[in-house]
Amino acid sequence: MIYTLTVNPAIDLNVRAADMAPNRVTRTTGALHTPNGKGLNVSFTLQRYGVPSTILGFFGGYSGDYIVEGSRAMGCEVMGVRVDGITRINYFVSLEDGSGDEYKFVEAGAEVSRERQLEMLELIDGLDDLSCLVISGSLAPGIDVSYYDELVDHVVAKGAEFAFDISHPCLARLVERGPLLIKPNDEELEQIFGVDAHDEAAILASLAEVRGRGAKNILLTLGGDGAYFASEQGIWHASAAPIKMLSSACAGDATLGSFLSLWFDDRDGVERALVRAMATGGNVAECFGLGDFARVGELEPLIEVRRIA
Repeated sequence: MIYTLTVNPAIDLNVRAADMAPNRVTRTTGALHTPNGKGLNVSFTLQRYGVPSTILGFFGGYSGDYIVEGSRAMGCEVMGVRVDGITRINYFVSLEDGSGDEYKFVEAGAEVSRERQLEMLELIDGLDDLSCLVISGSLAPGIDVSYYDELVDHVVAKGAEFAFDISHPCLARLVERGPLLIKPNDEELEQIFGVDAHDEAAILASLAEVRGRGAKNILLTLGGDGAYFASEQGIWHASAAPIKMLSSACAGDATLGSFLSLWFDDRDGVERALVRAMATGGNVAECFGLGDFARVGELEPLIEVRRIA
C-alpha cells in the first residue's frame, strides 16, 4: 500500500473577496474548509481513483480532530500521532476582480516533540503492508531536517520505496538516498539543485543531472507550461490543461497523486499517467480545495504528451 506522511498538516480555508486593502474590513464569500496537507491530498487523490492509501501525520487539538474525521469521511484511513498544541489553519483569499490573484496566509504549525517523532518512526516500523511512503510538505516546528534521513532509514529497513515532494534545500542531498520519485516545480529545481530550467534544453540537462545524483524518477511540474517526466526509460513532456485558474493550493498534490494512481503499478504506462495527472491537476486548479474531479474526463483529450528521449 502507498502511505503518505504529512509532517505538518493543516485545515485550508479558501474564500473569495472582491478586493483587499489594509486597515479596513474585507468581506469574504464562499468559505470552504478542507482537511489538508500535501500528503493528505495525495492520499485523497489516490482514493478517488480507486487506489487505497493510508494517511500518516501529526495531529493536535480541535483542528487535528477535524482533519482526521474529515479524512476518514473521504475514505482514507488515518494513523496519526497526537501532539500538544493545535494543528494549523491556512487561509487562501482569491480575488474576484478577474486578476487571478490569490493571497496565501500559512501558519507555522504545532510543535512536534522528539518523543512524538520517535512514536511516528515506531508506527512506520509496524506497517506490514508498506510498499511506498510519500513524504510531503514542510517540517513542523521542533523537527530537525535530519528527521528526513531517519524516515528513509526506517522505510528502507522495511524493504519499501519512498518518494519526496518537499521544497527544503536538503532535497539536494536526499536524492542520493535513491528515492523512487521526486516532484519539484521549476522554481524548486533551480533553488534546490542550482540548475537551469528556463528552456527545454536546459530542463533536459537539469533532469539528467538530478537523476545522476540519485533520483530514480522525476516529475517536474511547470504550471501553465505542463510537466516533464524523466526516468531511465526516457523523458516525456505533457502539456497543461487549458483552464481558468481559481486556486493553485492543491493542484500539485493532485497531479502527483493522480500520476501515482496509474504509474506506480504500471511503470511502462507513462503517457497514460501523465494525461491523467495533467487533467486532474488542471481541474483542481479550477476549484477551491481538491474539487470533485468532474472535468477530468473532459480535459484528458486536450493533453498532449510527447516523448523527447
